[in-house]
Amino acid sequence: MTEQALQRGAESPPAGGPGPAVLAWRGFHAALAVGFLAAIAEVWRAALTGRDGRLLRPALASLAVEGALVAANGGDCPLGPLGDRIGDEVPLFELVLPPRAAKAAVPVLGAVTGAGVLVLAARCRLGLA
Repeated sequence: MTEQALQRGAESPPAGGPGPAVLAWRGFHAALAVGFLAAIAEVWRAALTGRDGRLLRPALASLAVEGALVAANGGDCPLGPLGDRIGDEVPLFELVLPPRAAKAAVPVLGAVTGAGVLVLAARCRLGLA
């Protein structure tokens, strides 16, 4: 159990593991995360190749919205509280990363995204895209 879950007073997970609602939630949350990772990859693909594909604008828009929501949530995933309400006490990235790396994932991905957008903007400004 995470330190945050202990601070919230969450109970230990049932011996049989997470229930169906938590598993469905994790699947949905993971699908969103994969979508955002694909959007970051699209930004970097366009930045490095100079080719503007049909997915670039939706990728930039979705990343801008996600960035605004994360910023409004103090740098944390805005879906965390919803997962808590459903009963999922393990943050998404802690399912696949050690706790320290999981805590750093959102800021690191934000920095990677920001760098990709800056490279893309520089290429466009210089007429390279």
